[in-house]
Amino acid sequence: MRNGDGNLRQPRVRAPELVGAGGWINTGGKGLTLADLRGRCVLLDFWTFCCANCLHVLDELRELEEQFADVLVVVGVHSPKFVHEADHDALVAACARYDVRHPVLDDPGLTTWKAYAVRAWPTLSVIDPEGYVVAQMSGEGHAHGLRTLLSELVTEHEAKGTLRRGDSPYVPPEPEPTALSFPGKVIALPGGTYLVSDTAHHSVVELAADGESVLRRFGSGERGLLDGEAHEAWFSEPQGLCLLDEHTAVVADSVNHALRAIDLRTGEVTTLAGTGRQWSQGRATSGPAREVDLSSPWDLVVAADGRTVIAMAGIHQLWAYDPASRTVSVLAGTTNEGLVDGAAAEAWFSQPSGLTVDADGVVWVADSESSALRRLDLAAASVTTVVGHGLFDFGLRDGAARQALLQHPLGVTALPDGSIAISDTYNGAIRRFDPATDQVSTLITGLREPSDAVLADGDLLVVESAAHRLTRVRLPEEALRVESAAYRTQRPATDLSPGELELSVVFEPPAGQKLDERYGPSTQLVVSASPPQLLSEGAGRNTPLRRTLVLDGDLESGVLHVSVRAASCDEPPPGAQEDDEGFFPACHVHQQDWGIPVRLVRDAPNRLSLILRGTES
Repeated sequence: MRNGDGNLRQPRVRAPELVGAGGWINTGGKGLTLADLRGRCVLLDFWTFCCANCLHVLDELRELEEQFADVLVVVGVHSPKFVHEADHDALVAACARYDVRHPVLDDPGLTTWKAYAVRAWPTLSVIDPEGYVVAQMSGEGHAHGLRTLLSELVTEHEAKGTLRRGDSPYVPPEPEPTALSFPGKVIALPGGTYLVSDTAHHSVVELAADGESVLRRFGSGERGLLDGEAHEAWFSEPQGLCLLDEHTAVVADSVNHALRAIDLRTGEVTTLAGTGRQWSQGRATSGPAREVDLSSPWDLVVAADGRTVIAMAGIHQLWAYDPASRTVSVLAGTTNEGLVDGAAAEAWFSQPSGLTVDADGVVWVADSESSALRRLDLAAASVTTVVGHGLFDFGLRDGAARQALLQHPLGVTALPDGSIAISDTYNGAIRRFDPATDQVSTLITGLREPSDAVLADGDLLVVESAAHRLTRVRLPEEALRVESAAYRTQRPATDLSPGELELSVVFEPPAGQKLDERYGPSTQLVVSASPPQLLSEGAGRNTPLRRTLVLDGDLESGVLHVSVRAASCDEPPPGAQEDDEGFFPACHVHQQDWGIPVRLVRDAPNRLSLILRGTES
């Protein structure tokens, strides 16, 4: 039997037990074993709550959970990347923030991750009703294939008598009765009030000058995409905000993949950009705003030329919305995830999530997954990194910017003196970068996931997201001294032999598709490393999916970054020919990025094989 992606299923392997030192969430305090789930299809979702791709998968799974409610149990296996994510209370909050409605295993030591040989976030493993692993796939976009596979499993095991229908072991937590629920971003309004994205309440709220009293709410609280009056409009986890003019606020409606407009006079909500569908490779990146797909827009800021800059977290780019022409286009980034400076069109970002513009028109970016502060010079169309070292290095360290460390920052705020306040989210801190001295300092710690801040009468009004409130922080004359800490992601390393390494990426188009070679090579492979010295030979971009690399034997470890892209097109239906009149094959682009920690060990394997799963578009 083939799985839903058209590939042969893996050999029958007994599923390892679910083990995690942090225990279980969303089960009412009860632990679960695979024996408890025998007779049901089980879908393990290996995720980490910092990752936008993992959040996309959570949304993709909602319909599957509803469709297969009595035969499927989804289990989230949380495998943290950042130190903050290994905190059990932070994970409990994240499950509430993202409305996770299935059991979650807290696996801070990556015990189950290792048992299932997982290499990337997100990864999905399917276990059949008899307890065997029948499929594993990484990345997002697998909903169609999973639906097909689950339908086949239900038919097969119902016929065998091994299927057991029943209720989910999910037990919902008690909701917190707060006015705001995991607020995301804040802006000041001309009248002295504040506009806040009330993210988990799926609405936008205007607060009084005290930053606490609710004056009015935009959105009914229903999750969805619906325009209309303030009390009837629907949002889905709104985040970033900006003002086009004194009467029009723009909202980055993250899960709806859209920009929405609020008329502050009437409360009317309309859609400015996006189709409601998530952007994927091969689709348009410019054009009429209502006709182009977006992907998890996370923050907004108005540039000096009047365009709205969009932090497109879902595809690691910065886009622009032009209100004059009502069009969108790419400003910077390639969709590859990483920390690469240079020309805007060639730079790599890592889930940009916060934006601000300084007095000189420079756009500052909180590049969250690389724990970096970046700057986009629109005039020069160039990107530079001010603070940050890569996807796997983070911490809390003050001092010279080139040595300073952040931990998954989500917000940036330009201050009157030209410095930048950084909402250093996973450090629970507000940090400050001073371009005049090239120094980073810490203003305050002890906050609960600060995600944004706005100037308020000489203070900072901070969105303390996990505390469901805005908190006023005084800007001191001097930064407070705090103890430094540096971390590197403790993800299991792959042992490889120094010297020549044969890298191969296996790609099989989904059923009904074939490689699209009408206009030249259909694949692209990009390889780099952190540190760059890890690769003596083999770095760069080329079309074949096999390449010989040379790993520097003088180093002990590093991270191998592999990005692959492949194009496929529809095959003609049975009995038809490609040149038949009326046959217009659709094109599909498939992409996956891996960051693979490696340890160089003599006599270790000198081959590395990765699989790019073809996904339905």
